[in-house]
Amino acid sequence: MLSIIICSANENDLNLVSQSIKNTVGVPYEIISFNNSDGKKGICELYNQGTARAKYDLLCFMHEDIEMITEKWGQKIETIFSENNNLGLLGIAGGGYKSVVPSSWYNADLEINGGFYINLVQGFRYSGKPDIHDYRNPRNETLSKVASIDGCWMCTRKSVAQKYPFDEDLLRNFHGYDLDFSFSVGQQFEIAVTYEILLKHFSEGNFTQQWMEDTLKVHKKWSWILPINSDQLDAKILKGNERRAFRIFFERALKQGYSFSEVSKIIWNTRHSRIFPLRIIFKMFFDLWKVFRKIR
Repeated sequence: MLSIIICSANENDLNLVSQSIKNTVGVPYEIISFNNSDGKKGICELYNQGTARAKYDLLCFMHEDIEMITEKWGQKIETIFSENNNLGLLGIAGGGYKSVVPSSWYNADLEINGGFYINLVQGFRYSGKPDIHDYRNPRNETLSKVASIDGCWMCTRKSVAQKYPFDEDLLRNFHGYDLDFSFSVGQQFEIAVTYEILLKHFSEGNFTQQWMEDTLKVHKKWSWILPINSDQLDAKILKGNERRAFRIFFERALKQGYSFSEVSKIIWNTRHSRIFPLRIIFKMFFDLWKVFRKIR
């Protein structure tokens, strides 16, 4: 039995995903939807309200621009959680390594920093590119432990969501909640990606200025646990990889209009990371200065 929680901005999309759920879920369920077309409430606040209202023990938070493809996927969720007692959060896309450098659930600049674990049909509403079935299962598993997951579709236990609520005080918009929730739940429970459930997500990520601001908030909050190395990468190479990724980040941030001072604060906010002693922090300030001089 599932409580499915949706923050809605488009009535037509909500109707379509509701019908898709009805046709495929295969277990008793309820849909708890919130009309947020005016954008006055953040997704964290509404997801917490949905958790409080849910009558079932398993929760599924999903975007409305989704079509469920797998038949009886609700039964699969019930089985996965019943067979994995320490599972706290389940998704269909995730990363095996979450970097110190600000990013989404994956590390786009240096894919050597951890694996991608994905099974979904990705649509491209904004760019108009053709759909792709993005399937990446590097260890040929049915369930892969990861560091963080994509929030387009994620399931958890109600008890977990009550113990680790979404941070509606920090995140008042529509970004960063999946990273923050992954880090929060991951303190006690396992995070995993399943390959047994397939869905289509009609929209690709839209990395706006607001996305960047919320991502920086999450990284500052959780700097003391980063990086999260579920893939058990060699610790000796992580510092070098992170510094290279940071140099790419510095250039992008400066070109997007962040000042030298603002980027310096981002560096300073990483000082609690277990792989960045102060001597590395000071080297990163020097890295920033070189990038700044190159592009100014």
